[in-house]
Order: sequence, then structure tokens, then C-alpha cells
Amino acid sequence: MKDSMTIPMTRSGNKRRTNLLLKLYNSLLAEFKREQTGYAAIAIIGQSCIGSVAAMVVLMGGVQHEMNLVLLFLVTIFCMAFNGAVLAQLKPRLAFNLLIISLVFSTVVIIAHLF
Repeated sequence: MKDSMTIPMTRSGNKRRTNLLLKLYNSLLAEFKREQTGYAAIAIIGQSCIGSVAAMVVLMGGVQHEMNLVLLFLVTIFCMAFNGAVLAQLKPRLAFNLLIISLVFSTVVIIAHLF
């Protein structure tokens, strides 16, 4: 390797950030699995509140635009998917992923309609 003619590669900063996000995700998932019943109940309340705020913000924009109706449909579907996953007692990883998707989507919709 000493006399190798290959180009040396440098490490990028993205790997560290990705590892940090993955580590955070895994620790939150482990905590969610450990006390799934309690966290699921709290998450349903919080996620439903954020989902309703997202639905309200979309409806305040008016239903004349088809895009607003599509956003309202998606917010509702993501919220119902998580609630259904908890009620059906699906695997904790699936329920946790649906919670994250629902929260992120609802938050993005809220932020997008405020600006």
C-alpha cells in the first residue's frame, strides 16, 4: 500500500452526522420498545394534536385548491395510520416509524402554510 498509486480519500462530515442520527433513532426506539404502552398513549395524544393543527392550517388556506385537499388527506391518513398501528398492537418499530412520519409530515405542513 505504501507505493500505491490510488488517490487518498478524505472522510466527509456526513458520515458523522448520519451516525449521530442513527444513534439517536436507535436509542429512542429502544426506549419506545421498553415502555411501549405508556409512550404509545402519550404519542397518540401529542401526534393527534399536531395533526389537528396541521389540518386546521390547511383548511384555513381554503379548499378551493386541490393541493390543499390532498395535503389534508395525507395528514389524516398518516395520523390514522399511527393510531391504527397502536390499536392493532403492531410491532414497536413499525408504530415508532409511523409516529415519526406523521409528526414530521404534519410539522412540515404547518411550517409550509405559515410562511
